Amino acid sequence: MPAAGDLPLAGLRVIDLADGKAEMCGRFLADLGADVIRVEPPGGAPTRRREPLHDGVSLYFATHNAGKRGITLDLHDPADRDRLLGLAAGADFLIETERPGTLDALGLGADALLARNPALVVISITDFGQSGPYRDWAGTDWTHLALGGVLSRSGIPGRAPVVPPGPLAYESAAVQAAWAGLLAYTNRLETGRGDHVDCSVYEMTAQVLDPGFGIGGSATGGVPATELPRGRPDAGSLYPIFPCADGYVRICVLAKRQWRGMFGWLGEPEEFADPKYDTLAGRYGATERLHALIGELFKDRTRDELVAQGQERGVPIASLLAPGEVLAGPHFRARGGLVDAEVAPGLTGRLPSGYVELDGVRAGFRGRAPEVGEHDDEVFAEPPPATPAPAEGATRRPLGGPTPSPASAGDVPRRRPLDGLRVLDLGVIVVGAELGRLLADQGAEVIKIESRAYPDGSRQSLTGEAISAGFAWGHRNKLSAGINLRSPEGLELFKRLAATSDVILSNFKPGTLESLGLGYDVISELNPRIVMADSSALGPTGPWSRRMGYGPLVRASAGLTGLWRDTGVEAGFCDAITIYPDHLAARVGAVAVLAALIRRRRTGRGGTVSVSQAEVILTQLSTSLLRESLEPGSFTAHGNSGEWDAPQGLYPCAGDDEWCVVSVEGDEQWRSLCGVIGRADLLADERLATAAGRRAQRGLLDAAVTAWTSATPPREAMERLQAAGVPAGAMQRVIEYLDDPQLAARGFLREMRHPRIGHAMRTENGPATFGGVADPELRPAPLAGEHTRTVAAKLLGLAEPEIRALIEAGVLEEPAEGVDHG
Repeated sequence: MPAAGDLPLAGLRVIDLADGKAEMCGRFLADLGADVIRVEPPGGAPTRRREPLHDGVSLYFATHNAGKRGITLDLHDPADRDRLLGLAAGADFLIETERPGTLDALGLGADALLARNPALVVISITDFGQSGPYRDWAGTDWTHLALGGVLSRSGIPGRAPVVPPGPLAYESAAVQAAWAGLLAYTNRLETGRGDHVDCSVYEMTAQVLDPGFGIGGSATGGVPATELPRGRPDAGSLYPIFPCADGYVRICVLAKRQWRGMFGWLGEPEEFADPKYDTLAGRYGATERLHALIGELFKDRTRDELVAQGQERGVPIASLLAPGEVLAGPHFRARGGLVDAEVAPGLTGRLPSGYVELDGVRAGFRGRAPEVGEHDDEVFAEPPPATPAPAEGATRRPLGGPTPSPASAGDVPRRRPLDGLRVLDLGVIVVGAELGRLLADQGAEVIKIESRAYPDGSRQSLTGEAISAGFAWGHRNKLSAGINLRSPEGLELFKRLAATSDVILSNFKPGTLESLGLGYDVISELNPRIVMADSSALGPTGPWSRRMGYGPLVRASAGLTGLWRDTGVEAGFCDAITIYPDHLAARVGAVAVLAALIRRRRTGRGGTVSVSQAEVILTQLSTSLLRESLEPGSFTAHGNSGEWDAPQGLYPCAGDDEWCVVSVEGDEQWRSLCGVIGRADLLADERLATAAGRRAQRGLLDAAVTAWTSATPPREAMERLQAAGVPAGAMQRVIEYLDDPQLAARGFLREMRHPRIGHAMRTENGPATFGGVADPELRPAPLAGEHTRTVAAKLLGLAEPEIRALIEAGVLEEPAEGVDHG
């Protein structure tokens, strides 16, 4: 683990008031080297008592506050409020999760903080944002999964939806909040102005976990989420799971070469010898028979045998691991993705280290969470850090013309903080597309490098159109240059581009760029300031690093698939339709890239960023995995029943396949629930006076809530419960975003047009609401090679005859139509 001074955010100070919602935002910044000061009231924060507890220690608090320093302040005391303002005056960030208006009433709202320190970035993370009709509603992880469109696509067709395992909504929101906060800070480095970053967990869930208006994988066959059937889609045949001698394995046979490996493994049965079965579409009609043959082949063999044989034959395959097996397995421990550490005084457990590797070294767990007030004396004795002066501004203009005039917010000009940055984007499919898109949205000149010999799979579609909706979402604001990197001339042209670029992105199988002679050692000799970011399924090192990786196999290997299941059905696994964690892994990469660029301003040197998608999942499940290490067998599938209070569940509502999450947390919400559903008699039952008592009577309470919700439409049930302060969320389908008043009020969606798509498209807006950061442009995604000539002429300085000769030789490529919009 590198020393804090070697990490990219070293020297930055964060005042962290977050409690119970997205606390991993501050933890992620601490992992990247920031000095994060956790502020608690005397006696400790409420999350110190949050379950699960082990020997009196909140494992949630331990995992989410590791690497921070801790102080105590009573914000109801005027003297302590002044001390907080003093700390904020010397800080770079302040993170808070209070309900809207709470800090304003104490004189500590964003306006007061920015008046004291105009360069401060205030990150407000609330359930529904600082504005809109839902502003004052109460949220939980489950309500956001319901409203955010995730729940409607999770489950077995014909059965109730299934709540995904773990606190995925809040954990994903924490990463998005870190991304938004670093964008605002980067803007400050150029302008000297801080910002108030308004982060809505509801919106961030809809954007990050499995976005309905974002690029998708192969699970939907290219069909946008807005056009999926009303019930849970059946995608299990694409990524089938088979029982074997000691558990289950999942395969992911998509490409022709993978099918030929599977065909040989089956003994080349004559009935599947026809070349038509080389295609996914050709095999689709024979799924039942084919899966019967595979099931017979697998049933008496162990998972390890099958994985080894599948890897030898080029068949993507993975074991469904249980959490305990993940913790005990060799791969993540060898990579440092799991560490044994003291998480509280006298308590040691095994837990995920953190999200990323920088320069080949883990940026993660650096020390246990603080005790109450542990660092009071040292923090209050320290002088405030120096505030860096604003930079002179960007040194380049984006290719294709002058920078657009910024929008304005009051008297403050709004701008895109990555304006002037040049990015070479080798990313493919979902995670590759999304990382480049995130940078392009914020003003970076992102050039997608591609070739016909090795096409990006996301350009393929079942209907054969030039641009699909998913591709249009995932590659907006980019340019495309067709360069054949398998040719010596193409490699040299890429190197010339790299010499004048800032970032290179890739998500190939580990070792691919090195085999092409484009590893960091080569590129950094040409350009020591370059930042190279890679993403892979299981990481670039470790015993599993060369395994074929797809999202479904990553989820199986990380233990998530076995937890994400309908507990009322044998082998009721139901994660096949999701593309988690692709969009999240892209944001983890974006945070780390931006951190590396911030370090570059300080040191003048670039570096590398590596993201393992499996370790992204593990980090999201940190609390439960730590508990599993201390209490083996504790991390199991809970289906639609909450573990810590009741009623917490998913309840049927009036209508066809309509549902509402109700998630009571605490005695006050319990009393309010009883009032709304007209069951005052339950309040008189002494057995139900405590959370433990309510858990013991879960069946009774579920029946009472179901009796009321079954006669109530889902939005009405949600609104009536929320009006009483009870967290509730209607199961919302993606198409229903268009009519959601909260999303409309906050400008969550915008209209985008593409010349190859004959209708206007709705698309997500930026990652948060800012004061000084402009909304993204919405330039159309490019055709393959659409900007080849412009890149060759303007960036490489090639004359037209040279360009024409390179195109004729197959070194450069352009669209068949010859389109080049510049």
